[in-house]
Amino acid sequence: MRGSSIKVAVATRTRMAAGILALAASVLAFPTSAETLVPQTKLRVGVIQWMPTKGMYERWDALGGDFVVSQDGTVVMPVIGPVSIGDLDTVGLAAEIAKRLQEKLALVDRPDTTVEILDYPPVYVVGDVTKPGEYRYREGMTVLQALALSGGRSRVRVRAFEDEARLVSELQSIETGILRSTARIARLEAEKQGAHGISFPAAAADDQSAQQIFAQERVIFTTRANELERQTGSLADLRELLSTEIDVLQEKIKAADASIRSAETELANVTGLVEKGIAVASRKSDLERALSSDRMDRLDQITAVMRARQAISEATRNEDGLRDRKQTEVAAELQAEQASLAELKRRRELSQKLLLDRLGSQQGAGAQEAQPTFTIIRRQNGLPVEIAASSATDVAPGDVVSVAGRQTPEASGPAATAEFSATDTSSEELGQ
Repeated sequence: MRGSSIKVAVATRTRMAAGILALAASVLAFPTSAETLVPQTKLRVGVIQWMPTKGMYERWDALGGDFVVSQDGTVVMPVIGPVSIGDLDTVGLAAEIAKRLQEKLALVDRPDTTVEILDYPPVYVVGDVTKPGEYRYREGMTVLQALALSGGRSRVRVRAFEDEARLVSELQSIETGILRSTARIARLEAEKQGAHGISFPAAAADDQSAQQIFAQERVIFTTRANELERQTGSLADLRELLSTEIDVLQEKIKAADASIRSAETELANVTGLVEKGIAVASRKSDLERALSSDRMDRLDQITAVMRARQAISEATRNEDGLRDRKQTEVAAELQAEQASLAELKRRRELSQKLLLDRLGSQQGAGAQEAQPTFTIIRRQNGLPVEIAASSATDVAPGDVVSVAGRQTPEASGPAATAEFSATDTSSEELGQ
């Protein structure tokens, strides 16, 4: 019996030791932090409890998990509901959750609870920076490190050069557009007047790009003229064919008239002979049928002539309509192109003015960039508060870092520019 009791005691102590090791492993798996918990912070809550009946620690996954601090500063937990964060850090929040679980579940001992920060709210960098936006927060981050993440100070000189290059490129594009529009108007004017060639502006005759544009417009002019000529030529050929057909039908009508007169004369003679009893009546009937057939053929030929003349009239109308539609299309295109040219000239004038203003401001600038000023916008008690900061000021999760440029008198002429960026700082300032 005594040996058996010793074995049970040893087994119990072994299970307790295993439970202690499990608790230590659990605590190591959920490191704590004394950081203040702000809205949008992602947390992982772990709950374990010593189970005397089992002689081991048991993890209560249903009571833990991943959570996010809401905008009103609470964490909604299973069973116990919302827990207000207030000024609690991870250690304080873990103690508060354990206390509420003990009260809610009527536990003898408080469950061991840990709170781990999985991710912080991002930091926002705005103002005079290269890449404004949101960036992931790291513990110990300073204003200078946030500035480095955003690409450093925006370079005013580079932006000014880019603006000037953009304006110059835009002016070149507008000039090309004006040249194309002018050439297109010249081609449309030639089509409208029915000219055999296009009169382009002589001022651009020596420009190679202008010559290419003029050549393209000449191809379009020739192609459209040939198309109109083919269509009108087909209609003219149709009218000529119909006229020839009418001439043939007229000859057939003349022949039919002669045949009808001959048949009428013969029928009159045969009728007299039949009345005298010299000729048989069947001869008279045959002549009457032949005369009726000749008259029907003549009517068909007259109808065919009328149809041919109608087709000639329709072909003439189609040709006139084709020319009218061509003139209407040319007039509409000409009007639209003239409006486009006026708009291009207006844009050219505006771009030239902007470029001259830009160049004038660059030449007359008497200041250069110096060290920036920093402002941190942080929510306190639900309200945004502006805090003056320096490059070494610590940044909190969810902060908005505003970077503003400051101008100082220029010391080395208009071309001198002092730029401040992440590349101008040492690794000691940025930190590891």
